Amino acid sequence: MANTITLTSSMRSNLASLKSIQSQMDMTQERLSTGKKVNSAIDNASSYYQSRALTNRAGDLESLLDSMGQGIQTIEAANEGIEAVTSYVEQLKSVAESAYALDPASKTYGDQIKSYQEQFAKIQGEITKLVSDASYQGINLLKGGKLTVTFNESRSNKFDIQGDDIITEMNISGADGWAKVPNGQTTTATTATAIELKDDAGADDEGTVAEGSVIYTNDGGTTTFVKSGDVYYELQGDGTADRNDTPGGTMVEHKVAVESYAASIDATITEIAKATDYLRSYATELGNNYSIIETRQNFTEALIDVLETGSDNLVLADMNEESANYLALQTRQQLAINSLSLASQSAQSVLSLF
Repeated sequence: MANTITLTSSMRSNLASLKSIQSQMDMTQERLSTGKKVNSAIDNASSYYQSRALTNRAGDLESLLDSMGQGIQTIEAANEGIEAVTSYVEQLKSVAESAYALDPASKTYGDQIKSYQEQFAKIQGEITKLVSDASYQGINLLKGGKLTVTFNESRSNKFDIQGDDIITEMNISGADGWAKVPNGQTTTATTATAIELKDDAGADDEGTVAEGSVIYTNDGGTTTFVKSGDVYYELQGDGTADRNDTPGGTMVEHKVAVESYAASIDATITEIAKATDYLRSYATELGNNYSIIETRQNFTEALIDVLETGSDNLVLADMNEESANYLALQTRQQLAINSLSLASQSAQSVLSLF
């Protein structure tokens, strides 16, 4: 049987007070160390679970912010591509306008046209390469890619952006048709190079006549000629022209060659103008989609702040109040110790009898 030490009622009262004070001090120390007044469901079940639900929702929305941010970056990549393509299209326009301004009667007309055709094709090739490079994390909105951004934690609210294949939408033809006679015309003898004039024996010592020179036919319409000075030359299938001083019949003048060049280049310039309008329109569409996602991103960030603040209000401790409480408990603890000491003095007085 264990020995039982008998304490006076005042000593027991002071000991109970000290235990209560120590318990309160432990709780206050925990609040000061964690910053929370509710650290578990034991502290306050209702506040604890409400706070955790709000925090969980905020966490779900946080994960969606990454998706929104990546969506914005995808649109920015496409927009940068649009701006660069627009710059290239402006260069195409400059090349086409320079070709349009050439003098078809010039002996170097064919070579000049060929040079501009090569420049035009080179720029078109660079456009194709650039469009292929305007991709972000595997999504290319300039080649018909699709972007999907999720706006809420239930995954039910999704925003889709279907990209355009801008090469197809721009529909800019190549420049190879600039120096060709359109189908259906009366002559197919012209080529993209200057016509080589030969004498009546077939020797090539007569010089050249530039592409775009006036084409003639005789009154029967069966033979095609080009005129250099006062001399007619009969066009051959290989693009050369043999001298024919007496072609016979009445010469009928055709300006289809010169006009076809101008019309073909002018058609290209018209295509470029339409492509430029399209690029501007598509850039505006991308900008609107960017604004939609950015607005939703800002809203989500604000909502997360609201949720986290609500969660904190349920569980966070007032650090100033808890600090004051701790100091007060320390004072009460010291007083309780002193009271216990005083209560034990009556027992200690017995020692004076010995």
